[in-house]
This record gives sequence, structure tokens and C-alpha cells, in this order.
Amino acid sequence: MKHLEVSEIDLTHIQQDYHSIAQALNEISWQGISEASWKEDYPYIPKVRFQIAYSKSHIILHYDVEEEFIKGQFIRPNENVWEDSCVEFFISLDEKKNYYNFEFNVLGTGLIGYGPAVKAKRNRLSSEEILKVDTYSNIRTLNTVKTWQEILVIPVELIGLKLGELKGTVAFANFYKCGDELPNPHFISWNLIDNPTPNFHLPEFFGEVRFV
Repeated sequence: MKHLEVSEIDLTHIQQDYHSIAQALNEISWQGISEASWKEDYPYIPKVRFQIAYSKSHIILHYDVEEEFIKGQFIRPNENVWEDSCVEFFISLDEKKNYYNFEFNVLGTGLIGYGPAVKAKRNRLSSEEILKVDTYSNIRTLNTVKTWQEILVIPVELIGLKLGELKGTVAFANFYKCGDELPNPHFISWNLIDNPTPNFHLPEFFGEVRFV
């Protein structure tokens, strides 16, 4: 199981645009999303990394992706964003009994669920709640190389916490990149998943994340 310490930053006086927030994360280390648990069946592996930080009121995620195709079809909350160029963040605050899954495509369209790993017992957050996540996307094709970046600013209230409560918390999480309906589907993660078929909804394979 991987371990990650998450640092606190202050976004209070930062201009709300992609480049300003990315600059505020400049001192935060990058982590790779490179575990291809199903490489035999899905050999294509895009280049993906992420940064994570937090403030008193938000979790801040910054993804950096290089892939052969970029697809953004879904435009409404809770649509099938995992079929697009999609980044995901799953987090449990109760020793992996329940967890939140945050799934966002390249357009910033989101899906958020909560509950145990049994899908029949999971619930989706409302569109109004999902739209509380601010997203900032940046897309580029340069010399045929396609790259995109996305920042997610997630209010802690969406994971049941109050202002300031995240500091000192030990959680369990995993970070993903997928694209189920891309020409070369792929399913990669930060922490390795030991399962015969692609499945991100396995909290037993979450890594430890400490908000210091």
C-alpha cells in the first residue's frame, strides 16, 4: 500500500484561473498514476501524474495527462464521464467502509457517488452538489502530442467535513485515469489493484493519505 502526505496551502488571495492555481501548487510534489493492473488486456498506458493539496475549506487536485486521443462528450452532472478522457479520485474517511468517488472528464463534467463498495447501496450526489466543485481545464496539441491538465477544487462539505476538520485526518484513497470508450481503452491507478478485471471500486486497494 502506498502512503502520501498532503500539505496545506492557502488559496484565499489566489486569482481563480487555471494558471494562478497551478502556480500556487508549484511546491507540491507530483505523484504518478502508472499502475496498469490489467496491462495484458489493456496495454495502452497514457502518461499521467497528479498533485494534491488542501486548504481549510477544500481539497485541491491537479492532473496532468498526455494521451493519444482526447474525448469529451458528456456535459451534465452524473452522466457517463468515465467513457471520456476521465480522471478520478476515490476517498474513504472511515477505514474503507464507505467512500466518495469523484469522476471528472476533460470538460470538467463531474460524477460523484458515496457509499460502500456494493454498487446497489451507493448513492449519487445531486447535480447542485456536484456543481460546487470548481474545475479548471487546459488542453493543448503541440507537434501532434495531445496533453491536458485539470484542477479540481472540492469543498470539504461534500465529504461530510466542516471547515478546518481535514487537518490531521488519515484517509484512504486512490487516484485513477480511464477512458472506457476511447480508441484504446485504459484503466490505470496510483495504487496497484489486484483484481482479474478492471474495477476501481475496490477500497481494499486504496493507499493511505495523511492531511498534515
